[in-house]
Formats: sequence, C-alpha cells, structure tokens
Amino acid sequence: MTYPVDMSVKADVSAHFDEATNTITYIVKDPDSDHCAVIDSVMDIDYAAGRITYVAADKLIAEIQERGLVVDWIIETHVHADHLSAAPYIQDKLGGKIGVGEKIMVVQETFGKVFNEGTEFQRDGSQFDALFKDGDTYMIGGMQAFAMYTPGHTPACMVHVVGNAAFAGDTLFMPDGGSARADFPGGDAGELFDSIMKVLSLPDEMRLFMCHDYGPNGRAIQWETTVAAQKSDNIHVGGGKTREDFIKFRTERDAQLSVPKLIIPSLQVNMRAGHMPTDKDGRPMLKTPINGF
Repeated sequence: MTYPVDMSVKADVSAHFDEATNTITYIVKDPDSDHCAVIDSVMDIDYAAGRITYVAADKLIAEIQERGLVVDWIIETHVHADHLSAAPYIQDKLGGKIGVGEKIMVVQETFGKVFNEGTEFQRDGSQFDALFKDGDTYMIGGMQAFAMYTPGHTPACMVHVVGNAAFAGDTLFMPDGGSARADFPGGDAGELFDSIMKVLSLPDEMRLFMCHDYGPNGRAIQWETTVAAQKSDNIHVGGGKTREDFIKFRTERDAQLSVPKLIIPSLQVNMRAGHMPTDKDGRPMLKTPINGF
C-alpha cells in the first residue's frame, strides 16, 4: 500500500487533555480554511452513579465555536475501552460525519455476543456515517487526510494522517510509554508490532499525536512526538527491537494488567458510535456481563 503522504501541509492541531481518562482529544484544522475534524472525543461518566455529563465535550465545542470553525469529521481511531465517545453529542451541536475503521463490524460481532445484544443491534457499522478502509482518503476543508489500518490493539484500529500530523490512537504511546496492550478480544501482539512498523515507515519528521498519556515516572503529561523519536527511543519497539522481543514482552506485560475501569460502559457505547444502549422501553441502560472479560 502506497499512502498519499504530503508533508508540505502543516495541519493546525489543538489538543484537549481529559484528566479523568488520560485521553487527548484533537481539533485538527485545515490551515487554509475554517474547516476542521475532531479526533477521539470524550463523554464524561460517573459510572457508580450511572450519570452522563458533557463537560469535556462542551469545552471542545466552545473552542470550535469561538474560533468560528466548521466541523467536517468526527473521527474515532478505534472502539475505545477506557472512555466513552461524545461523537453524537458533538455532531448534534456542530454537524460533521462520524467515521471509524470498517473492521468495526468485527468488534460489534465480538462484543455483541459478550453483551448478549439482540437482533435489533446492527453489526454492520451502520451507526457510523463512514467506514474507512486502509488507504481511504477524506477531506477536511481543502486538506486531504487518509487512514492507515493498524490492527493489534483492536481489530478496528486506524491511524489517521493529516498533512504532516498523524494521530496514532492506541497503537503507540509516547516513547517512554511504549505501546498499548494487545490482549483484548481480537487483539494480537504480532499484528501490533507490524502496525507500529507501518507507522514508523512514515517520514522521520512526521508529527505523531497520542490518544493517551499517563506521565510515566511522574513527568508532565505529553502527547506530541515524531516518527524519528519513536524509532530511536520507544521503550517497546525502538532501537532495533525485534518482533519476537516485542511479542514476548507484550504478552508477559499484558498478563499483569488489570481490566480498564470503564471497559463495560465504553464498549457498549462506543460500538454504537457513542450512542447509549437502551432497554425495551427505550430508557438508557447499560449491561454488566458476569465473568465476560
């Protein structure tokens, strides 16, 4: 696959860090127009109380409105297991198309079974406005973006490249954070290594933007690095580490990790493009599968 990389386009990137979930949401603007995309938005949840709010999304919306921007796209890099998407809320306020990788259907089939969803839950990705294949292009104003298929963390992961900026989702963390886990259903450490190598084949000066950062060893939160920095310094794959080394490390490390705190609500909501599931009477309702993970 040859990707249409254009490093001459300097994407305008604004980052919003959500402290509750360590997620970074991005507003990505075409430098030559008022059009933008939103990547990996966050909806707030008090899971213990069963309460949804939109503080993070409202801050994002306020910036977009203050800057007079037009939202063309609301992109999900994958079906997140650690935070809930605010895509429908943002779409209702500002418009834009909601897009995700076409392998969302694999995720929907897998977790449709885990959550014992009935036939009314469509497993064809129809909850989204666009399903991206590897290499698909789309426009943000006059700026071309494209999607790279990067499975391993989940079957539906994609890295989105916009000019000289690439949005890595959970495929990579900052160099001192390494990489995401590969033990969720449909995950695969070998595939994750291959996907990371694909990302690191982009130009060395390509800016890489992370979906999460946890401030390893107490450092300040960061979210931007480069392909060159990842190739040389990433603690899991940098400096010439082999595929076999990575698979061994990742498998052993994943066995020690606890399940994300918000995995149960996140998957149910995010496989529906950010919409809450409902009970037979149409009331928003979440399920808790026992021993399902």
